[in-house]
Amino acid sequence: MRYVSTRGEAPTLSFEEVLLTGLARDGGLYLPEKWPTFTTEEIKAMRGKSYQEIAFLVMAPYVCPEIPENDFKELIDKAYSSFRHDGIVPLSQLDNNEWILELFHGPTLAFKDVALQLLGNLFEYVLKKNNDKITIVGATSGDTGSAAIDCVQGSSRAQIFMLHPKGRVSDVQRKQMTTVIEDNVHNIAIEGDFDNCQALVKALFNDLEFRDKISLSAVNSINWARVMAQIVYYFTSAIALGAPERKVSFSVPTGNFGDVYAGYIAKQMGLPIDQLVVATNVNDILSRTINGGEYKVGETIPTISPSMDIQVSSNFERLLYNVYEGDGAEIRNLMENLKQSGLFKIADEPLNKAKMNFDAMRVSEEETKNTISDVYSRGGHMIDPHTAVGVKAARENWRDQETPMVSLSTAHPAKFPEAVKEVTGKHPELPAHMADLFEREEKFDVLPNDLEVLKKYILENL
Repeated sequence: MRYVSTRGEAPTLSFEEVLLTGLARDGGLYLPEKWPTFTTEEIKAMRGKSYQEIAFLVMAPYVCPEIPENDFKELIDKAYSSFRHDGIVPLSQLDNNEWILELFHGPTLAFKDVALQLLGNLFEYVLKKNNDKITIVGATSGDTGSAAIDCVQGSSRAQIFMLHPKGRVSDVQRKQMTTVIEDNVHNIAIEGDFDNCQALVKALFNDLEFRDKISLSAVNSINWARVMAQIVYYFTSAIALGAPERKVSFSVPTGNFGDVYAGYIAKQMGLPIDQLVVATNVNDILSRTINGGEYKVGETIPTISPSMDIQVSSNFERLLYNVYEGDGAEIRNLMENLKQSGLFKIADEPLNKAKMNFDAMRVSEEETKNTISDVYSRGGHMIDPHTAVGVKAARENWRDQETPMVSLSTAHPAKFPEAVKEVTGKHPELPAHMADLFEREEKFDVLPNDLEVLKKYILENL
């Protein structure tokens, strides 16, 4: 499998090259040249297999034989050995045909673990094979940071610098990052919002001289391998609910668009998905864009679902590339308009293609809280605010209730205890392996939203 940039001016790369490169040198994001597809019979044959076995079948076309099949199987097994549930991502029923997909059973209690535990193992495998080292710089709105740090902490081949917006992640999210005191881990609180953090990371990647100097690599979902690993749980959950004979719908709490985009890829690969619901909080640029066609950046509003407090959604560029039929010049034009004026408009035909695949809805803070309360009072299920956004949007956009609707539960409620307790009256407890989190020593530095200051910090700490 070869990989191409959404902007059409970067070299075509192999999987291992894309893994280590992250962002393309023309500023675009990498995608495979074509989608591998499964027949109905091939999807049926996945029934009864373990998560790890299905993961191999789904991802192998993207990875093998570049990485030998047996090696890749070992990397998958190792990645998911750290999860606390044998099913890795179990389904939990809320009501008739209404389901929650629990993606929080990994080491840092968030869906990012599903991809990043594998990504860490892939990094180590490829770097060891090539006797190489990398510098990872990432931005987090809360969950990517701890999952990325967990997957590379202690590595002799990777240094990680993780940027988070100062004061705009939950205390649990911050502590999960800043209490890791390994020498190769550097936590940075940026004076700004997540979009500022993400812009700094992209600016580092676009400074090709600095990028080459430090062997820069990415763990954010700009890295194709992150999105690839997320395709798997759409297959496992849909098969458990009757696919391929039965269609399944999904509602996805959405910030940077990578998670729901993985569902779109699963559909392109042959999985019979009926609806993909893009669920946003009041930072609703994606729901506004899908419903109206204008992508216009506004001010980021802090909410009780902070991992979705995003205005510039990186992975949306990948969808644009798909609906514009791979026209790199058009994508460059749209991204230049965004850079110059803070907005772009999607042409009618590409917008209609997006609307054929996605429904989208904005969920208010009050609706989020009411949904947490409703789910808890009806069945005793405690859900975090991000999951609640997904459940609310699922219920409002569910066209055919004979079709199972799966809301992705992206984080453990204990990551957002204040918001959950306010509504349910019950404090969600951290699992045993994190019970002492608030007693652990923290280590992080505060930096201004300044690219040159960040570069100097990285060079001084490498």
